[in-house]
Amino acid sequence: MSAPRDGRRSWDVIIIGGRVAGASTALLLARSGLRVLVIERARRGSDTVSTHALMRGGVLQLHRWGLLDRVAATGAPPIRRVTFHYGPNPMPVSLKPYAGVEALYGPRRTVLDALLVSAAEDAGARFDFGLSMINIARDSTGRVAGVVVRDHLGSTWTERAPLVVGADGRGSPVAHQVAAPTLLAGSHAAAYLYGYWPAKDVDGYHWFYGDGLSAGVIPTNDGLVCVFVAAPAAVLAARMRHRQPLDAARELAARLDCPLADLVADRPEGPVRFFRGMQARLRQAYGPGWALVGDAGWWKDPLSTYGISDAFRDAEVLARAVVAGAASHDALRTALCRYQAERDRLALPMHPIVDRLASHQWDLAEAQQLLRGLSSVMADDVEAILGFDSVPARTS
Repeated sequence: MSAPRDGRRSWDVIIIGGRVAGASTALLLARSGLRVLVIERARRGSDTVSTHALMRGGVLQLHRWGLLDRVAATGAPPIRRVTFHYGPNPMPVSLKPYAGVEALYGPRRTVLDALLVSAAEDAGARFDFGLSMINIARDSTGRVAGVVVRDHLGSTWTERAPLVVGADGRGSPVAHQVAAPTLLAGSHAAAYLYGYWPAKDVDGYHWFYGDGLSAGVIPTNDGLVCVFVAAPAAVLAARMRHRQPLDAARELAARLDCPLADLVADRPEGPVRFFRGMQARLRQAYGPGWALVGDAGWWKDPLSTYGISDAFRDAEVLARAVVAGAASHDALRTALCRYQAERDRLALPMHPIVDRLASHQWDLAEAQQLLRGLSSVMADDVEAILGFDSVPARTS
């Protein structure tokens, strides 16, 4: 379905980006009675490079939103054990049921994104796929008041709303257009090779740490596991100059001295992809008529394995702020200020831990210490989510 070319339809919120952060925000806002338009440049149901491992906080959010049973019904295997491999030494950890979460899940993004979009559409949000935002629209005071979009035929028009939300990823065009300041930047970035291999008998998540390398194995839909191998960007770029991605992944997996090498020796299901790293970036989360959520607002290295989980959390914090501030521009500004304060309170403790992990300059003893710290931060996040009230309905 194409968006109305005359731009006369009224929206309360326009969201740029329709993947996990954008679709989750749309779901919660639409359930609260707001008129929500989501613009997504990719086609409906397309895949994206992602570790897609949900941690307890992310699974808890799906449970609270009434979507966890739908995720389980897709065939994504329940994860009840996480094994940390420090060199050749495995350390398995069994997951105990807590806060309504009995298992973790790592659904494919083709599955999870589509499920969130469907739920948001059921709640009344409108999604337009295959459209690109080419500019921000402003009112006479300079406040953001909508977006200029273009379809695949080159037609352009303006959609207007009192709030534009950038949920458009780490390179966010919305953040660029509004010149969102960077509040905090990381010092390190890893690069990644990703692929999928058939392996129905893998027991839970597996995380591997070795000499300047790390890796992960994530059971997902259709009897596949997502495998990633990570290294400092310069190290991986050097390997890629002389090798195909699959060969480079196999070589690095062999250096980890663990069972991962046997798994990737088999033929992968589809291509192995290279993902170039980028240093962490925490951006200003709001301004006059705009807000950022997900990777657009806070990008962190994928070694956190927490990108989706904190996108869910921030979507809920943002949705509550938008509903609370719906009465006026001043009320919205105050509510969005609280959104940023809550986001930063939960994000900042994780930043130095993940930045250090991304450096790959640790030894195995330090890696264990960093991961204990990361686990503690994630536990604090779960406690914060348990304290959330449901997003209220709009009262005006």
